[in-house]
Amino acid sequence: MKPRMLETYRNEIIPAMMEKFGYKNRLQVPHVKKVTLNIGIGEGAHDAKLIEDAQNELSVIAGQRSAVTKAKKAISNFKIRMGSDVGCMVTLHSAIMYEFLDRLINVAIPRVRDFRGISPK
Repeated sequence: MKPRMLETYRNEIIPAMMEKFGYKNRLQVPHVKKVTLNIGIGEGAHDAKLIEDAQNELSVIAGQRSAVTKAKKAISNFKIRMGSDVGCMVTLHSAIMYEFLDRLINVAIPRVRDFRGISPK
Protein backbone atom coordinates (compact mmCIF):
# COMPACT_ATOMS: atom_id res chain seq x y z
CA MET A 1 0.00 0.00 0.00
CA LYS A 2 1.36 3.41 -0.97
CA PRO A 3 1.63 6.16 1.66
CA ARG A 4 -1.19 8.70 1.70
CA MET A 5 1.18 11.64 1.36
CA LEU A 6 2.87 10.12 -1.71
CA GLU A 7 -0.52 9.65 -3.41
CA THR A 8 -1.47 13.27 -2.63
CA TYR A 9 1.87 14.48 -3.98
CA ARG A 10 1.56 12.53 -7.22
CA ASN A 11 -2.15 13.19 -7.90
CA GLU A 12 -2.61 16.78 -6.68
CA ILE A 13 0.65 18.59 -6.01
CA ILE A 14 2.63 17.66 -9.15
CA PRO A 15 -0.15 18.71 -11.60
CA ALA A 16 -0.73 21.95 -9.66
CA MET A 17 2.97 22.84 -9.67
CA MET A 18 3.31 21.96 -13.36
CA GLU A 19 0.49 24.34 -14.16
CA LYS A 20 1.65 27.12 -11.83
CA PHE A 21 5.35 27.12 -12.77
CA GLY A 22 5.05 25.95 -16.39
CA TYR A 23 7.02 22.73 -16.05
CA LYS A 24 6.83 20.59 -19.18
CA ASN A 25 7.89 17.35 -17.49
CA ARG A 26 6.87 15.75 -14.16
CA LEU A 27 10.54 15.19 -13.35
CA GLN A 28 11.16 18.96 -13.25
CA VAL A 29 8.90 19.32 -10.19
CA PRO A 30 10.89 19.49 -6.92
CA HIS A 31 10.57 16.49 -4.63
CA VAL A 32 11.87 15.22 -1.29
CA LYS A 33 14.77 12.79 -1.73
CA LYS A 34 15.50 11.84 1.86
CA VAL A 35 14.87 12.73 5.49
CA THR A 36 17.72 12.44 7.97
CA LEU A 37 17.15 12.29 11.72
CA ASN A 38 20.06 12.53 14.14
CA ILE A 39 20.78 12.87 17.82
CA GLY A 40 24.04 14.19 19.22
CA ILE A 41 24.97 13.05 22.71
CA GLY A 42 27.99 14.80 24.20
CA GLU A 43 28.17 12.49 27.22
CA GLY A 44 27.93 9.45 24.94
CA ALA A 45 31.70 9.35 24.60
CA HIS A 46 31.89 8.42 28.28
CA ASP A 47 28.74 6.30 28.75
CA ALA A 48 27.77 3.65 26.18
CA LYS A 49 24.34 3.21 27.82
CA LEU A 50 23.33 6.74 26.72
CA ILE A 51 24.16 5.94 23.10
CA GLU A 52 22.21 2.68 23.27
CA ASP A 53 19.14 4.40 24.77
CA ALA A 54 19.24 7.16 22.14
CA GLN A 55 19.62 4.57 19.39
CA ASN A 56 16.54 2.69 20.65
CA GLU A 57 14.48 5.90 20.90
CA LEU A 58 15.46 7.01 17.39
CA SER A 59 14.64 3.55 16.02
CA VAL A 60 11.16 3.74 17.56
CA ILE A 61 10.58 7.22 16.13
CA ALA A 62 11.85 6.41 12.63
CA GLY A 63 10.69 2.80 12.32
CA GLN A 64 14.15 1.85 11.11
CA ARG A 65 17.35 0.92 12.96
CA SER A 66 19.69 3.83 13.57
CA ALA A 67 23.46 3.92 13.07
CA VAL A 68 25.95 5.17 15.64
CA THR A 69 27.96 8.24 14.59
CA LYS A 70 31.59 8.68 15.55
CA ALA A 71 33.60 11.83 16.29
CA LYS A 72 35.54 13.08 13.27
CA LYS A 73 37.93 15.16 15.35
CA ALA A 74 39.31 15.00 18.86
CA ILE A 75 38.08 17.88 21.04
CA SER A 76 40.09 18.12 24.25
CA ASN A 77 37.78 20.68 25.91
CA PHE A 78 34.89 18.21 25.73
CA LYS A 79 37.09 15.16 26.45
CA ILE A 80 36.15 13.56 23.13
CA ARG A 81 38.64 11.44 21.21
CA MET A 82 38.58 10.90 17.47
CA GLY A 83 36.46 7.85 16.64
CA SER A 84 34.49 7.78 19.89
CA ASP A 85 30.68 7.41 19.75
CA VAL A 86 28.95 10.80 19.95
CA GLY A 87 25.43 10.22 18.57
CA CYS A 88 23.20 8.27 16.23
CA MET A 89 21.40 8.88 12.95
CA VAL A 90 18.95 7.33 10.52
CA THR A 91 18.21 8.24 6.89
CA LEU A 92 14.73 7.58 5.50
CA HIS A 93 13.94 7.12 1.82
CA SER A 94 10.84 6.45 -0.35
CA ALA A 95 7.75 4.99 1.36
CA ILE A 96 9.11 5.08 4.92
CA MET A 97 10.09 8.73 4.42
CA TYR A 98 6.60 9.72 3.24
CA GLU A 99 4.96 7.83 6.14
CA PHE A 100 7.24 9.65 8.60
CA LEU A 101 6.55 13.08 7.04
CA ASP A 102 2.80 12.42 7.03
CA ARG A 103 2.81 11.56 10.74
CA LEU A 104 5.12 14.45 11.59
CA ILE A 105 3.05 17.07 9.77
CA ASN A 106 -0.46 15.78 10.59
CA VAL A 107 -0.02 14.29 14.08
CA ALA A 108 3.15 15.32 15.94
CA ILE A 109 3.52 19.02 15.08
CA PRO A 110 -0.13 19.99 15.76
CA ARG A 111 0.20 18.49 19.26
CA VAL A 112 3.13 20.77 20.18
CA ARG A 113 1.91 23.41 22.58
CA ASP A 114 2.45 27.07 21.51
CA PHE A 115 3.96 25.97 18.19
CA ARG A 116 5.29 28.92 16.20
CA GLY A 117 5.88 27.22 12.88
CA ILE A 118 8.71 25.66 10.90
CA SER A 119 11.61 27.65 9.49
CA PRO A 120 11.31 27.93 5.69
CA LYS A 121 15.03 27.16 5.48
